[in-house]
Amino acid sequence: MIPIKNDLLLRALRKETVERPPVWMMRQAGRYLPDYLKLKAKYDFFTRVQTPELACAITLQPIEQVGVDAAIIFSDILVIPQAMGLEVLMEEGKGPSLPKVIETQKDIDALITDGAEDSLRYVYDALSLTKRELNGRVPLIGFAGAPWTILCYMVEGKGSKTWEKAKQFAYTQPLLAHQLLQKITQITISYLKLQARAGADTVQVFDSWAGSLSPADFKIFAQPYLLQIADALKDEVPVILFPKGSWYALKELSESSAAGIGIDWCIAPEFARQLTNNKIVLQGNFDPAKLLAPIPEIKKAVKEMIDAFGVQNYIANLGHGITPNIPVDHARAFVDAVKEYRQD
Repeated sequence: MIPIKNDLLLRALRKETVERPPVWMMRQAGRYLPDYLKLKAKYDFFTRVQTPELACAITLQPIEQVGVDAAIIFSDILVIPQAMGLEVLMEEGKGPSLPKVIETQKDIDALITDGAEDSLRYVYDALSLTKRELNGRVPLIGFAGAPWTILCYMVEGKGSKTWEKAKQFAYTQPLLAHQLLQKITQITISYLKLQARAGADTVQVFDSWAGSLSPADFKIFAQPYLLQIADALKDEVPVILFPKGSWYALKELSESSAAGIGIDWCIAPEFARQLTNNKIVLQGNFDPAKLLAPIPEIKKAVKEMIDAFGVQNYIANLGHGITPNIPVDHARAFVDAVKEYRQD
C-alpha cells in the first residue's frame, strides 16, 4: 500500500497532534468548478456518477485546483434507493425526484435488500481508480446518506423544506418506518464496508435532513441508525457523522464509535466543544454563503473559526455543501487561510 504523504486528516481523526487543522469542503468535487461544468455539459448526472473514469476525474479536480487535504469520491446519496430498486431522476435545476414512493408494507417488501450494494460496483471501481490516481497525495473519503435522510427521499419523492410526508409516515406508521430504516441501515453498512475495501480511508454519513426532527424524534428515528453504522464500521475505517441541524444530539453522539462529527454554522464552536467535552473530533462549520464575502473577510473569518475550535481534534470544513455560485478563488482562499493558520 502506498503511504499517504499528506495524512493530516487521518491523524486528526486519530486525535494525534497536528501542526494545523486539515481542510476539505463538502461538495468540493462539482458544481462551482469550471472544469466540472464542461463535463456536466457533455454527460448527464448519473452517467457522471456511474462512469468510474468520470467520477475519478471529478474527484481529483479540487485536489489539483483548490488544494484541499482530502478527496471525497464524486457520487450521490441516492444511489442507495436506486440499488434498492427505486427509480431516481435528476432534473437540471429541480433536484432529485423519485416517481414511485414508499407508502405501504407492500412497497417495503418489494425493495431489493439482499445484495443491493452489489449493484453499486461502479462506486467501488471509482474509489479504486481514484486511489491509484491519487498515488498517496491525500486521503480518500467515501460516503453514504444516513437512513433518516434516505427515508425522507423515499417517502417524500423529492426535496422538501418541511418533510411533512416523511414525518407523517414516521409518526403514523412507526413500525413501517423502523422496518424501512433498518433495511436502509443494513445496506448502508455493507456499502460503506465495500467502499473502505475499495480504497476509502474514512467515510462520512450525511444526515442532511436530521434537523427536521425534534430532539425526541431524532433519538427515535435517526440516532439509533447512525450509531449502528458507526459501530459496524469502527474497526474498518474512521466514521464522520454529519447530522445537519441536530446540535442537540452532540453530547450523545460524542460518546459513540464515530471518530468525528460534522456541525453546521448554527452552533458556536465553543458550545459544540462544551457539549462534546472535547471527546470527539469536530468538523465544520463555515457558512458556505460566507465564501461570497471579499477574500480578506473570508481569511479573517477562517482564522476566527480555528481560534474558536482550536487546532487539535478539529477538521476545517463548511457547515454544508459548497454552492454553485462560489468563485473558485474564494474557495481557494478558504483552503489557503486554513493552511496559513498560525496561533497568535
